[in-house]
Amino acid sequence: MKIRKAVFPVAGLGTRVLPATKAMPKEMLTIVDKPLIQYVVDEAKEAGIEHFVFVTGRNKGVIEDHFDRMYELDATLSARGKKTEMDILARDQPPAGAMSFTRQQAPLGLGHAVWCARDIVGHEPFAVVLPDELVLHTPGCLAQMIEAAGKLGEKSNLIAVEAVPDHLTHQYGICGVGKRNGKVFEVDGMVEKPAKGTAPSNLSITGRYILQPEIFDILETQERGAGGEIQLTDAMIGLSKSQKFYGVEFDGERHDCGSKPGFLRANIAFGMARPELREGLLAEMTKYLGK
Repeated sequence: MKIRKAVFPVAGLGTRVLPATKAMPKEMLTIVDKPLIQYVVDEAKEAGIEHFVFVTGRNKGVIEDHFDRMYELDATLSARGKKTEMDILARDQPPAGAMSFTRQQAPLGLGHAVWCARDIVGHEPFAVVLPDELVLHTPGCLAQMIEAAGKLGEKSNLIAVEAVPDHLTHQYGICGVGKRNGKVFEVDGMVEKPAKGTAPSNLSITGRYILQPEIFDILETQERGAGGEIQLTDAMIGLSKSQKFYGVEFDGERHDCGSKPGFLRANIAFGMARPELREGLLAEMTKYLGK
């Protein structure tokens, strides 16, 4: 099963981190020295993704600009002999035609955002990557999932899962656990935000998916679910009646950068993971905690 395309839903308003996102897209907030969107695109590149599909909304044009050439900047860096900076920009520059952008005109939920990418994805399996969730690990979460997909049947769907405290399962999409093979297991049912005490497990559905194109047919007529939105989990429940779903317990540390505590935690974790920054960051943290 070849996975060539990844969908990045980036139309959200980022209300959990206001006022930072009043004029700036949440996906452009920086973790250390890179915007969130660059981290997830790099993760997809590492996993072998060839085409990057962004589902955007109003005031998100800066995301498209980020992945474009800036000739004035290139010329200035060249004139000043800034080779290191030029190499960084060249490393992050996508090939021509590798990125597509489409609009979600109204905030109708994740399922609707994925459906908006249907014509660009076409009739082939694809990945969905939520930009506000980062996983600190090499290889990345999506690469681990694609490796697992290569050992499964052609019409398999995969979701990345993570254990959460039992008393918080009502805040997440939760999957049931069937036959297991190491860190990969057959999904035995899914439920979006189950009532307290009714969750089939403590494994939450996180922001990485590999889906078959038949999901688009279901999303086209999917009714609104939790929160009055078109939920991707509801559509996956429908697709699971005819196709297999597998959960992948990935290696790595997940960071929810859509919340303020998670965003701060991610900056520290990703900073400490950089050898050239670790010593200085640790010294500053030690000084601050000492106070």
